[in-house]
Amino acid sequence: MGLHSVRTMLMHAVRSRRSADDFPRHEHLAYKIAEVAIDPIAVDPETTEMLLNRIIDNAAVSGASVLRRPVTVARQQALAHPVRHGARVFGVDGGFSAEWAAWANSVAVRELDFHDTFLAADYSHPGDNIPPLVAVAQQLGVRGADLIRGLATSYEIQIDLVRGMCLHETKIDHVAHLGPAVAAGIGTMLRLDTETIYHAIGQALHLTTATRQARKGAISSWKAFAPAHAGKVGIEAVDRAMRGEGSPAPIWEGEDGVIAWLLGGPDRTYQVPLPARGEPKRAILDSYTKQHSAEYQSQAPIDLACRLRERIRDLEGDLDQIATIVLHTSHHTHVVIGTGSGDPQKFDPDASRETLDHSLPYVFAVALQDGGWHHERSYAPERAHRLDTVELWHKISTVEDPEWTRRYHSTDPIEKAFGARAEVTLKSGEVIVDELAVADAHPLGARPFERKQYVEKFIELTEDVVEPSEQQRFLSAVDNLANLEAGALSGLNVLVDPRVLDKAPVIPSGIFR
Repeated sequence: MGLHSVRTMLMHAVRSRRSADDFPRHEHLAYKIAEVAIDPIAVDPETTEMLLNRIIDNAAVSGASVLRRPVTVARQQALAHPVRHGARVFGVDGGFSAEWAAWANSVAVRELDFHDTFLAADYSHPGDNIPPLVAVAQQLGVRGADLIRGLATSYEIQIDLVRGMCLHETKIDHVAHLGPAVAAGIGTMLRLDTETIYHAIGQALHLTTATRQARKGAISSWKAFAPAHAGKVGIEAVDRAMRGEGSPAPIWEGEDGVIAWLLGGPDRTYQVPLPARGEPKRAILDSYTKQHSAEYQSQAPIDLACRLRERIRDLEGDLDQIATIVLHTSHHTHVVIGTGSGDPQKFDPDASRETLDHSLPYVFAVALQDGGWHHERSYAPERAHRLDTVELWHKISTVEDPEWTRRYHSTDPIEKAFGARAEVTLKSGEVIVDELAVADAHPLGARPFERKQYVEKFIELTEDVVEPSEQQRFLSAVDNLANLEAGALSGLNVLVDPRVLDKAPVIPSGIFR
């Protein structure tokens, strides 16, 4: 059951198989996903509207990140691969090879950890599917309606895999669900046959299974590059499959496959839901975007901290009266961004932005002091080194609460929660308790994001890098996406004044020139 509708979903039991087993291809998970991809069911208006929202959302966060170093590196790499009738790189005019344009645009989208999310058995940022599909659509002259169809498939597949298959418990990074989703979505968009999509999915998965060390300890900018790599691999996998190349099979279920050796092992069975034939692909409607530039499981705690700030000030007059703060939350939140991770870097003022982004004690402390969150100011080195912030930061800890863990994993959207209960103990001994289940911007939150909020986010985050006329031109192109004919999708690129791009960091030369 999702937030918006009940659909007929088929549950597929997926487990490891011996090579000697009679396991026909049509039973392989990759083949079943390919069959979903070729289903010609129309995309309904509500799904289309949300897809347009997420295209706007991606452009918003790309504008905010366009001058950052990792984004500059990826852009320079892409600009070294010009193609006469190629894809577009965010902010830049001209055509470039689709896989490299997707690479650069994906890093721009992912850099600030500020776009959409879906959490279930595993994590995901399904908006990572948008750059690779848009790049391929631009290079091949795809119609807007076919891009929408492909994106609906990509969102559906990644979210369904996230519902049914936990990667992080065996320390495999969540982009392993992204590669197959990109391949399936491109297959839908290009109207490829089942066999071609099947092999593209197998190749994409085989080449995108990496460890979660990218999100552990001292987190580097590779956190932004990892999904870009998965999207690039997905494009290349489809290209090879279209030329007749096969894949490792069965990729998930094989005796030496992903389940047997990278996930739960030969005795583990996963239950993966996929829509029945003829069912609309509406999974995007169960996902949610971010109002704050921080890991999703800190979205509700940020809103909670802002609310608590006023209560504490009203009672005691100053935040220095706080003795301790304990955040009772889910297992996932506790061990990934909380003190259950055991990462000392989460309390280091010299830690990278990516590490602070994954430190709930830091995020909660700053939001409590500032009454809000900003994608740049909240991570500034001087902000992290403020003495009163460091003092408060070290007073904050997390604990797992079984009830929050249960709600995190609930399949009931009314119960499902990604928040926390805060217990603030003052030096006087008084305890202030408050909790918040979902972020204000969540579909069930206090201020759910709709088109108006997506547009406001885009205007705000691109204000200093994109001219108002270019902002409006882009928004009009998105509104008209379903009607754009072949060759018109270059309008989905947002151009940035070259004088703004000249302010980007100076990057040493590499191999690509």
